Amino acid sequence: MSRYRFILSGGGTGGHIYPAIAIADELKSRYPDAEFLFVGASDRMEMDKVPQAGYKIEGLWISGIQRKLSLKNLAFPFKLLSSILRSRKIVNSFKPDVVIGTGGFASGSLLQVAASKKIPSLIQEQNSYPGITNKLLGKKVDTICVAYEGLEKFFPKEKLRLTGNPIRKDLLKVKDKHIEGKDAFTLIHSKHTLLVLGGSLGARRINQLIESNLDFFEAHYVQLVWQCGKLYYDQYKRYNELKHVQVHAFLNNMDMAYAAADIIISRAGAISVSELCIVGKPTIFIPSPNVAEDHQTKNAKAIADKNAAMMIKEKDLEFEFQNQFSGLLANDEKRKILSHNIEALALVNATNDIVDEVEKLLRN
Repeated sequence: MSRYRFILSGGGTGGHIYPAIAIADELKSRYPDAEFLFVGASDRMEMDKVPQAGYKIEGLWISGIQRKLSLKNLAFPFKLLSSILRSRKIVNSFKPDVVIGTGGFASGSLLQVAASKKIPSLIQEQNSYPGITNKLLGKKVDTICVAYEGLEKFFPKEKLRLTGNPIRKDLLKVKDKHIEGKDAFTLIHSKHTLLVLGGSLGARRINQLIESNLDFFEAHYVQLVWQCGKLYYDQYKRYNELKHVQVHAFLNNMDMAYAAADIIISRAGAISVSELCIVGKPTIFIPSPNVAEDHQTKNAKAIADKNAAMMIKEKDLEFEFQNQFSGLLANDEKRKILSHNIEALALVNATNDIVDEVEKLLRN
């Protein structure tokens, strides 16, 4: 059998990067001799995270269009042309058998080139409301793997495959690593641990909430692993001086963070929701109201309506958070029910199903 070559592209946020890594890991397990190359935006976090996962990455000079009027938009046509030319050079040199995109502007240039060269290509769309890059490419790629029903209004129906979102394998057994997780973060085993996640860049309103409730958490004997995001780390790192608080710009060992947690506060992005279903811990979703079609609220509500998580809207945090959190903390049975119900929603075979679709492209 010939040695296969795969190019994967996705980045800008962890929600695009980690699905690509999960797909690559599964492909590597099936084809140990395969060659892999990632392509991302040269100034974004994938340039660090992908090599940490053991894969080579090439960077493109590309970024999105600013929604607000900005002089930065004047550079967009030049960046787009540069990224397409660079993508063509990468594809011609690497000669991939399949190109896989998981979202982000770098994947747009690469998939455009792959489609123009008739190279088999696949999009993995994580969200219930697709980004502009994937919507534009939907007619050009061969297969579109999605995590939600009803996306035929955005993509050609015959190309859609309902697979779920790919999840890192290290998250599948976190429930067996609770003690190991607390030890990894040098946490006190007799205390409840709250894990706070605002996304790779951080969530301003969640950070403000946590900061304003540090005394409240201490009074309730709660210790925090607080991932505030790289945009906010300098602002909040001083709270590392408190004995019950750990502030992190980013968490590289997410499996241990999930394992250590007794309760989780999180945004409701597609990958976060998928991961939290796998993890199976009591979760309070605080969806971002500043996303297309308010899809985070829809994601969170779909879980909360099944009594599988709690949801508090940003506008209600000031009046509801302390009562909701203290009530959950005091109710062991409710935490068990939430854990059981959210775990029942997990699509644990998503990564395998997506790679099955990649194999179909290889055969064809």
